[in-house]
Order: sequence, then structure tokens, then C-alpha cells
Amino acid sequence: MTKRKVLLADPIPTYELYGEDDPSGSRFWVHCETIPARSALHHWEIGLHRHERYFQILLVTGGSGDAVFEGEVVRFEPLSVVTVPPAVGHGFRFSPDIDGYVFTFLSSRLPVRPGEPNAMGRFLAEPRITRLMPQEPDGDLVVAHLLRVAAEWQGRLTGRTVLMETGLAAALALTARLAAQDRMELEGVDDNDRRLETFSSLLQREVRNHRPASFYADALGITSTHLNRVLKAKTGLGTQELIARRLIEETQRELLFTPGSIKEVAFRLGFSDPAYFSRFFTRQTGMTPAAWRAQEQTRLGSREESL
Repeated sequence: MTKRKVLLADPIPTYELYGEDDPSGSRFWVHCETIPARSALHHWEIGLHRHERYFQILLVTGGSGDAVFEGEVVRFEPLSVVTVPPAVGHGFRFSPDIDGYVFTFLSSRLPVRPGEPNAMGRFLAEPRITRLMPQEPDGDLVVAHLLRVAAEWQGRLTGRTVLMETGLAAALALTARLAAQDRMELEGVDDNDRRLETFSSLLQREVRNHRPASFYADALGITSTHLNRVLKAKTGLGTQELIARRLIEETQRELLFTPGSIKEVAFRLGFSDPAYFSRFFTRQTGMTPAAWRAQEQTRLGSREESL
């Protein structure tokens, strides 16, 4: 995960559910919805806010994004679990292909009070992103428990309250265990892990400037060949593939949520030749920018009508 600091503006609004005010007080102990259901209505960006009495869990099964925790920006990819304690300022910026679930529930239903002097209490007291590794049994169980909670919330069958409460508790306990393992492994992090973190941070900042691979290698003090080897070992993708993937993500956001022609989008993204921009996008996605924009605007319109 890549972290960086940002300046915050006060005050931070407080919601029960983002964008909704309920002055009469809580009307639910738990709420579940897909991540796209609310974020699509806000151009995939959830502004900085807090929940006074609610704990929140995001299960990210597709797409990617950035989380803002009290001024710190943290990158996340699937599969990940994002946990946010009550009263913590937070916001999100999602990619258009984001998928997963958001669970918002009263902190009084937590199995352990955040901040208690034990591993679970410490875990619940801080906002975190916990990556679930493929074919990891505890990670699979976290996903299974949260998907069952989502199904129970939608089904409204007998016994659903007990099943949802125990499912959330089990998912949090397992996630806390995985996070503790990650911290232990972090103490033995090698130079290549640090290089990946630095590269990811630089790429996030410089992607629109179209820096060559040598720029990132020079910043890390290694050769371009060495950097490519490190990134392939850690992510399965080479330097150019990672640069292109992040640039496509920025391009898709521009196409979908900003006005202007394809030519104007190309210039905003640092392309001096709109024709080359179109060829680049088509090569990476299999569609022209105009065709992709039309398809996604139609899909987004259909989704909003169904909400």
C-alpha cells in the first residue's frame, strides 16, 4: 500500500450514511450496500466525512482506489478489507470498475471496544487497509463471512440479526489476525518492498507527466533493468505495464466524469498528439476512447435509474 500526506480543510461533515442527514437519530443498527451504489452517484468520489457512532467495513473485490484517513492517502487494490472506526475522518476515490460491499453498523455491536488493551481493540481503534492474499484460508473466510452478511441483510429472513452480528464479528477477528501477521512481516521487509512502495508513490504523482522508466529507476538509484525485474517479481507486471495501467485508469476517469472532446481529454492527460492517445487507449482496452465513454455513460445511466 502506498501512503502520502494531504492537507485537510475543516470542518469535516458527520453522516450516518454519506450524503444523508438524519437529525432524528439512528434508524438502523446495520446497513449494507454495494460500493458502486453510492459512489457512482458522486462520480466515484466520497468526500471527507466521519460517522459519529458507526463502524464501517469495505470489502473491495474489484477495481482500486485511494482512501483518505485523517490526511493520509493510502492506495488499495482487490482483495482488500478497509476498516474505519467511528469519528475518524475519511474519504475515498474509486476507479470506475470498483466493486464490493460497504457495511455500516453501530460501534456498540462490535465484539470488542476500540482501544481496549488487546490485539483486537488496537486493531479496531485505527483505520486500516488489510490485503487478503489469494488462496489464504483466513482471507477466504473473511470474504465468505462478509458475503453472507450481505446476503442476510438483503434476504431479511428469520435469525438474520444474529447471523449478521456474528458474521461481522468473525470477519473482523480474522482481519485483525491477518493485519497482525502483516505487521510482523513488515519488520522483515526487504529493499525491494521499499522500492515498490516508492515507485507506486512516484507513479501516482507523476503519471500525467509521462515519465520514462528511467526516471523512476534514477529516483530509486537503480538501473531500469533492475527496476523492471523488481516490479515483475513483486507484482507480475513490468515497469511499462504498470505505468500504462495507471494512465488508463486516469484516462477512464477523465473520459467519464469531465466534459470536453476526446482531443481535450488527451491534452489534459499530457498527450501532445490526440491520434496517438486514441491508439494508446485502444491498444490497452480494445475500444476507442469515444466508444468506451459512450458504453460507460450508458451503463452508469442504467445503474442510476435502477437505484
